[in-house]
Amino acid sequence: MADFYRGRQRGIQVFFLLAIAILLFKALEIQLIDTSYQDRARATAIDKEILYPSRGLILDRNRQLLVNNNAMYDLKCTYKQIDPEMDTTLFCELLDIDVSTFEKKLDKDWRSARYSKSVPFVFMSKISSETYARLQESLYEFPGFSIQLRNVRGYPYPHAAHVLGYLSEVNQDQIEASRGKYARGDYIGATGLEQAYEEELRGKKGVRYLMKDNLGREVGSYKKGDFDTVAVSGVDLITSLDIELQRYGERLMQNKTGSIVAIEPATGEILTMLSAPTYDPNLLTINRNRGEAFSSLLQDSLNPFLDRSVMAKYPPGSIFKTVVSLVGMQEQVVYPNTGFACQGAYFYKGQARGCHGHSYPYDVTVALQHSCNTYYFHTIRHIIDRFSFYDPHQGLDSFNHYVYQFGLGQPLGVDVPNESSGNVPTSKYYDYLYPKAKGGWKSPTVMSIGIGQGEIEMTTVQMANLAAIIANRGWYYPPHLAKQFVGGEVAIPPQYRDKKYVAVAPAYFDPIIDGMEKVVQAGTATVARVRDIAICGKTGTSQNPHGKDHSVFFAFAPRENPQIAIAVYVEHGVWGNRYAAPIASLMIERYLTGSVGEGRRYLENRMLQADLVGQP
Repeated sequence: MADFYRGRQRGIQVFFLLAIAILLFKALEIQLIDTSYQDRARATAIDKEILYPSRGLILDRNRQLLVNNNAMYDLKCTYKQIDPEMDTTLFCELLDIDVSTFEKKLDKDWRSARYSKSVPFVFMSKISSETYARLQESLYEFPGFSIQLRNVRGYPYPHAAHVLGYLSEVNQDQIEASRGKYARGDYIGATGLEQAYEEELRGKKGVRYLMKDNLGREVGSYKKGDFDTVAVSGVDLITSLDIELQRYGERLMQNKTGSIVAIEPATGEILTMLSAPTYDPNLLTINRNRGEAFSSLLQDSLNPFLDRSVMAKYPPGSIFKTVVSLVGMQEQVVYPNTGFACQGAYFYKGQARGCHGHSYPYDVTVALQHSCNTYYFHTIRHIIDRFSFYDPHQGLDSFNHYVYQFGLGQPLGVDVPNESSGNVPTSKYYDYLYPKAKGGWKSPTVMSIGIGQGEIEMTTVQMANLAAIIANRGWYYPPHLAKQFVGGEVAIPPQYRDKKYVAVAPAYFDPIIDGMEKVVQAGTATVARVRDIAICGKTGTSQNPHGKDHSVFFAFAPRENPQIAIAVYVEHGVWGNRYAAPIASLMIERYLTGSVGEGRRYLENRMLQADLVGQP
């Protein structure tokens, strides 16, 4: 019997020894081998605070500040740390909200992976500096609530909205594609330069790890800040814009629809790029009223969000005659001294295509001066029929080969998003439009492109770039808005330093430039004359089957060592010399001299007071 009890006692001892060994091994595993428990404990004791960088500033070419950063605050909440006895009424008064809003903001789906009662969430975003100042003094009375500083954009000048762009909150697709760069609640460049140079402007986030006690109160930095990183500010961008010229252009285009683009020919830098109607970029800063402003702009029938400078495709009208002239001379189907008789119209098979009364166009220069339609119907037909009247494909394809070199029919690569390519009709397109089964097409079918009508379409930035090409006598740099990044460590994209050439002999540009100068001195745009400035320009009237024709003008000045090339497109402006030419000449005068002369103030006032939007 004694042996039985001794054996039982030994078994119990062995059991306890095994149990103790298992417990010791488990403790060893938890404390030394398996770190998941340590990580879990650390997560409840350490708070990870994201430090947001200042976004890079945007300035104009004269270092005038166009986009800055304003402080904005997010109020964060940790549900488990809220004092149930807190003064809810005072808290709501400080935030200018009611109690029902307070309760609604606390009512989260705690079963969702998005929220945890022990992890801070954004209780209220976009708090103004004024609200923050009121709240800060009393924040200690409300455990569980903390403030996080953010930066939002501010605009000292209420101009250049389309160029500068705006920010928007990242969506889930952008978060997933960013590989950790963006998280829920972050902002990203959505349009304009903000989008084009997001990588350079956004900066890099920092992080700070804070030790907290069991009540969630901060007690110091984790590991003395060894794991903390600082936020790195974005790079400041100096643009090529002249904000004073931009502001003046927006004033001239008030109550009108259309666009203006001005370029420095020697560099391709864009001096002005505006679309009308426009809006104050301050309306779309990240604030509590942004949604209402965005909705109002979106519903505006004039579509102020449409950037007409790069997105709208227009028939260029008679300014395209410069391209037809250059290609015709290069292909030697016409010469600088070639003349064509004009009897007020171009006649073909009993049909008359109208022109207007002017002197005999005995050469290219005079034909441009008086914008003779008949001359250019002849010229485009000679180009297309160069190989055979019955096979116009080769002639049109050869013509388009040159047209593409002028940057037409394709995006120029301007550093804002959504640039249109315009349209250059091809022989394949005309084969589709006029199938052989129905007679096909010949040069008379498509000769309207010779005067910039029909299927040919250009953006305003392409028109301004065309003026720069002519000013440079056959070359250009792709138009761009980035002049430099502050500090020199980041360079602007290399394509903007790649000089492009047009395969037209420089000598052929001289009669074109002569003709454009005569357009202003004694042709279709005498209204654009400015004393002591040799302006070379060309008017255009773009036919509009849905209403009044559009007013078009492009130019450069001065003739020698040109400083500015410009294109103005005024929708429903009727003729090129009615609105587009005066506006362009005022812009040129303002840019080159700094003011508008007394003798032209009447013209300035007429443009400022003109209202084409209120007309039927």
